[in-house]
Amino acid sequence: MKSNLLSNIYNPADLRLLSEAQLPEVAQELRQFIIDVVSVKEGHLGASLGVIELTIALHYVFNTPDDLLVWDVGHQAYGHKILTERRENFDTNRQLHGISGFPKRSESVYDTFGVGHSSTSISAALGMAIASNLKGDFEKQHIAVIGDASIASGMAFEGLNHAGVTDANLLVILNDNAIGIDPSVGALKKYLTAVKEGKNPKKNNMIKSLNFDYSGPIDGHDLPTLIQELNRLKKIKGPKFLHIVTTKGKGLQQAEENQVKYHAPGKFDASTGEIHLKHEDNLPPKYQDVFGLTILDLAKKNQKIIGITPAMPSGSSLKFMMDEIPERAFDVGIAEQHAVTLAAGMATQGMIVYCNIYSTFLQRAYDQVIHDVALQNLPVIFCLDRAGLVGEDGATHHGVFDIAYLRTIPNMIIYAPINEIALQNILYTAQLGLNNPIAIRYPRGRGVLPNWEVENFGHYEKIKFGQANCLKKGTKMAVLSTGTIGNNVIEALSQCSNSERIAHYDFPFIKPLDIKLLQHIFLDFENIITIEDGAKIGGFGSAVLEFAATNNFKNNIQNLGVPDEFIEHGTVAQLQQLCKIDVKSLINLFQTV
Repeated sequence: MKSNLLSNIYNPADLRLLSEAQLPEVAQELRQFIIDVVSVKEGHLGASLGVIELTIALHYVFNTPDDLLVWDVGHQAYGHKILTERRENFDTNRQLHGISGFPKRSESVYDTFGVGHSSTSISAALGMAIASNLKGDFEKQHIAVIGDASIASGMAFEGLNHAGVTDANLLVILNDNAIGIDPSVGALKKYLTAVKEGKNPKKNNMIKSLNFDYSGPIDGHDLPTLIQELNRLKKIKGPKFLHIVTTKGKGLQQAEENQVKYHAPGKFDASTGEIHLKHEDNLPPKYQDVFGLTILDLAKKNQKIIGITPAMPSGSSLKFMMDEIPERAFDVGIAEQHAVTLAAGMATQGMIVYCNIYSTFLQRAYDQVIHDVALQNLPVIFCLDRAGLVGEDGATHHGVFDIAYLRTIPNMIIYAPINEIALQNILYTAQLGLNNPIAIRYPRGRGVLPNWEVENFGHYEKIKFGQANCLKKGTKMAVLSTGTIGNNVIEALSQCSNSERIAHYDFPFIKPLDIKLLQHIFLDFENIITIEDGAKIGGFGSAVLEFAATNNFKNNIQNLGVPDEFIEHGTVAQLQQLCKIDVKSLINLFQTV
């Protein structure tokens, strides 16, 4: 009868009761367990499959949770979660009120640091190690597991630079699989490839030159070798660096062969790996594809157009341009700050730069947006994909702060299209010539126009800056929306019996606001509602309140949006319901007018 070791492992203490000879069986069971659950429940697959052996070895050798383990990025921590008291509820992963898809301090003592964004592990683990020294604990181990895409980020280098001049008990493990979400890029990737192939002389080792005790590269799927090396490193004091080589998607043939697609493949057949195809006939396009197809079309006609993305060519659909015009489309790796200032440098030379960064990741380059772009009034075009509530990735990835953090910056234009046509037209208008930088925010997922590409693609209209639009007239109340959340208002009004009482205005320009139209609205309507899929504090609604206060209007104003809290993971529909900006909540609100 086949053993089932995993079912008897509740936490790492149980794992350590097993013999080393039993661990390959645990690896096989753990890998299959992840495949079985993710095939049905969806989630990130390839990254966790690639570190199964490493996960087991780390918890077997080190005394977690007393020894502190930081994962970077959390995509690779599914095996860690299952071995640390969450096997029985792992099927709730990324679901509303279930466990998070990323390590989360409030969820488990084994999750020592929240890691939804990349390249934080070395700094965090170093901080922990220095704190241990200050408390007189020189035996505690501090381990940072970081991928080859994440270690290319500036913050990771900052951490390495500091760690190398300390006596901190820090072990950095480089999980080198040559891919993040998309394949890794840059000179560091070429250096690591040369190391793996034995083409780089040991005397040229850049990690050793930073005062780390370097070992490797070793096979990250060879459990005995991993355990032997971790046991050796455990006895060495000071900063250490272990280079391991793994295969993303290890153990599932399709995931190994198509690592980009199987990063987060959706539902698939657990036995064959075959992805269950979704019926996409007659569906609206994804907003990212509206961007990708439009910028490619514009770039073919305008030689000055440049596209930049930090490590998200597939997710942003800049890949369309990278495939056809590679000399003018750049993936700079996980380097948001560099992406923004690179765009600024190009803009000084008259290039028209579309810098596509997910809203949540532009937070990492806030100083560059202010100092390098806005202060110099350079007309960089920021395309903020995944703006608003993004769903199952949760609090670390929701793009709900961009309106608030950009609205305070002088010279910045902020635009939120209501649909695919508006997005296409603002992308077209921006390349005709700007006097200021602009941020164009649009959501994850699909639009609302199934025939957009057939009926509208390539038929561009110039947008008048600062202009809002009346979508529907009404007698009693005005609803002011910005961006695609306005489609919830349209749907809600279509189902209301009293819709003739409610006017609806689309404010795509959050900055500058259409002051002239606002004055008319405030004179015509006593009751006004604003709605946005961003933070209420400092957002579009706040801008309307500021207008009212400045102009001494006393109208009744209600702001709808994301409340002053971090919103958990769940479907976008569920999270909109939590924030009371879903269609049903709006119908209930409008029916009271």
